[in-house]
Amino acid sequence: MAQENKNDSVPKYIQVPAGYLMVLRQGDDVLAQIEELATKEKIPSANFSGMGFVSAKFGFFNFKTKEYEPKEFKDVELASMTGSIAWQNGKVSLHTHGIVTDKKFRSWGGHLLGATVGTGSVEIMVTVHDRQLERVMEQPLGANVLNLGREE
Repeated sequence: MAQENKNDSVPKYIQVPAGYLMVLRQGDDVLAQIEELATKEKIPSANFSGMGFVSAKFGFFNFKTKEYEPKEFKDVELASMTGSIAWQNGKVSLHTHGIVTDKKFRSWGGHLLGATVGTGSVEIMVTVHDRQLERVMEQPLGANVLNLGREE
């Protein structure tokens, strides 16, 4: 099943044997679109990877304050994005990292807090897993960690 773009009849994603292939266009909120896909298609858990052109916001996790210290980069190439889809308290929980580069081939990367598609597109492959995975807050770390459950 493909989701229709609100502005036209171009689908944002299609189902493929391994999961879903997404193509997002200028102005699309990358993480919101992945969350929407996971919710609508009831994805139990997955990993994803992507590339394209974005404006991105990264965060470096400060273990003392337990908060992300943000930094934004406008109009950069998303050289690589990787992440996981799980659930937490009944909602989709993403954990996403990425690397972006500028026109001088400088690169920055880390935890991706947000990204908006710039000129062009972003292609994302979502590889779906067969079981639902949950993310749980672990202390004293103060961070959400993917819980693999118990083997029986």
